[in-house]
Amino acid sequence: MKRCKPSRRVLLASGLGLLLIMAALQWLPLPARLAHTPYATMVLDRQGRLLSARIASDQQWRFAPLRQLPDKYRKALLSFEDRRFYWHPGVDPLAIARAAWSNLRAGRVVSGGSTLTMQLARLLRDDPPRTLSEKTYEALLALQLEWHFSKQTLLAEYAGRAPFGGNIVGLRAAAWRYFGREPAALSWAEAALLAVLPNAPALIHPGRNRGWLKQKRDRLLHQLHEQGELDERDLQLALLEPLPAAPRPLPQLAPRLLNRLASDHAGDVLHTTLDADLQQRVRQLADRHGRRLGREGVHNLAVLVIGHRDLATRVWVGNDTHGDPVEYGAAVDIASAPRSTGSVLKPLLYGLMLDDGLILPDTLVPDLPTNYGGYSPENYDHQYRGAVPAHQALSESLNIPAVRMLRRYGVGRFHHQLRTMGMTTLFRPADDYGLTLILGGAEGTLADLTGIYARLFARAAGQPDRGVSLLQGQRPGTKAFPVSAGAAWLTLDALRDVARPGISRQWRLFSSSQPIAWKTGTSYGLRDAWAIGSNGRYTVGVWAGNGNGEPAPHLSGATTAAPLMLDVFSLLGSSGWPEAPLGDLKTVQVCADDGYLAGGRCTTVDRLAPRHSHFETVTPNHVRVHLDGNGQRVHSRCQPVSQMQHRDWFVLPPAQAWFYQRRHPDYRPLPAWRADCVAGARAMNERAPMDLIYPHAGSALYIPVQLDGRRGRAVFRAVHQRSDATLFWHLDDTYLGKTRHFHEWAIEAAPGWHTLTLVDDQGFRLVRRFKVLGD
Repeated sequence: MKRCKPSRRVLLASGLGLLLIMAALQWLPLPARLAHTPYATMVLDRQGRLLSARIASDQQWRFAPLRQLPDKYRKALLSFEDRRFYWHPGVDPLAIARAAWSNLRAGRVVSGGSTLTMQLARLLRDDPPRTLSEKTYEALLALQLEWHFSKQTLLAEYAGRAPFGGNIVGLRAAAWRYFGREPAALSWAEAALLAVLPNAPALIHPGRNRGWLKQKRDRLLHQLHEQGELDERDLQLALLEPLPAAPRPLPQLAPRLLNRLASDHAGDVLHTTLDADLQQRVRQLADRHGRRLGREGVHNLAVLVIGHRDLATRVWVGNDTHGDPVEYGAAVDIASAPRSTGSVLKPLLYGLMLDDGLILPDTLVPDLPTNYGGYSPENYDHQYRGAVPAHQALSESLNIPAVRMLRRYGVGRFHHQLRTMGMTTLFRPADDYGLTLILGGAEGTLADLTGIYARLFARAAGQPDRGVSLLQGQRPGTKAFPVSAGAAWLTLDALRDVARPGISRQWRLFSSSQPIAWKTGTSYGLRDAWAIGSNGRYTVGVWAGNGNGEPAPHLSGATTAAPLMLDVFSLLGSSGWPEAPLGDLKTVQVCADDGYLAGGRCTTVDRLAPRHSHFETVTPNHVRVHLDGNGQRVHSRCQPVSQMQHRDWFVLPPAQAWFYQRRHPDYRPLPAWRADCVAGARAMNERAPMDLIYPHAGSALYIPVQLDGRRGRAVFRAVHQRSDATLFWHLDDTYLGKTRHFHEWAIEAAPGWHTLTLVDDQGFRLVRRFKVLGD
């Protein structure tokens, strides 16, 4: 019999068909779901532990696929589903033949012969009916997938899309929902269960035939044992593990951070720098304090912790809410919401002024009744100290010295430096904020401010200058921190001795147990309470208030936010304080009583200053005075030099001295001039021994009209170095009267500019101009 040879047409048609199939595999579009599958958003901590998650837009718990499957699950899956996965091109002829024989023997479809790649093809097409035509299409799609993707990618895609019961899709979601851990941490029994579950996902639910599911899992475990993947002991232990109960709720340790990040990273797996254990413990602390504060009308808390070693965020409690969740904005991430800053910017101004050579830590700054263009700041205790060392003004959070310091430094310069440090909320021009910038006239976020304080500490400790990180591998670009290491260390040193009103004895005992540099702040209207501090390892920031801006009568940084901050530090544990960066500091000799450079007329002490600062002001408060034998002041025109006694005297300007001596009983005012020396002293332009406390030179006053239609009066106040002095008051060359001991006068004046003249009983004269505003 003659053998038939295939014709050329048949061979050509076969070759052409093969080419067409290859072209189709390469050029036909892939399933759209590969590129457009909605995923849940995951927030992981620094060790890969789940902090929070948000369900995908199609309401499925489907997490982004793993790039590489864990060995246990991969081996279990291939052993159960597709042993020849690495050898076939997407379709396994042996499996199809075996399935066809099984179906013929059973008289019905009992096996489909699908490879994992074919199952992935079906999942990408929403699991269509299992007809012969669909099977054929699945096979072609499987070949196409194999043409385009590696085996490792195909495994990851299948594991990320397989059904695991209910709305749980993919290995990653299943591992967290059923076992509370990442797939890499699954045991052999858990991996085997998840390998067989997509074959019958409904069996996982309680009340179903879970015994059959366990049998399938156990058969697979025996099979893995026979393949040498686990020994006899591991097999027995795995067989003893029970099936999981109902799916577990996912952790919600950072829900506000998730809300913040999800808008820009929906469907992503976000690897943060947070620490899940520390996050949980700080949340518990915040919840305990929040319950207490809720009873006092304070319904929202936020807490951040930043590590100094790498400037990475370790804790982000964005909003702990106790109260109506809608009214107080429970879903809002308050840690990144702009709020009035209160006093927490004061240390930054202090550090900048140290570097600029405008102050030294002990330099006296005025603390007097102050009015700048109608703006009159007040200290928290409504007291005046006359003059106070700069470091004490900072540690006691005095408002008036801070405003005066800002006026000297410049609002525009400070505004610019705050933005350089990383304050992102200063959208208005500097002049719009004015001097209120230092006392809460601007808004800042807890995230920005805690990060700035952490950078300040890192600067003081000599660590590399960099931004604060929240997401692993991402560090925001920042400008060079504008405070030197020396100035930063001196600033934190001043904050280590913080004194606040209302601090209890127990707080003082706590503060002494570990070194903490901390600052509190309370915004105008009692709407925001702040406490930010640093120990040797961490910076902790706390904000407390009401998310809707509602004031709370008892709100303050010291009593509302600081207790939680101190408890967080107690949780973190104590740590050593950095040594002074002597390479960035220098020693200067200053007067012991006013902190200015010594000029040879004062007792001196050595103090540290930033190395590159240029503080050049010699003390203006020490003068050489000449006395007669009775201790009265004289000069060469009224007393022979040979009969004089010469003394160096610490003397403040009259207004400062009047308040200063009430807190410093050892302060001695200048002696009075001897009667026959007064005229000569006036001729030598000796500084007037009195001053006007209110109003200031050039001030604009508004004097309201009374109910009877008459114009009211403004009370003017003056002080004199001598407690027994008499002052004579004149307004626009009209004599008003005289005062003795207490110098106040109620003045009635029409709108316009006026001149007030004060003359004391020794003939010294003080002239001040002021303006009364019209109706």
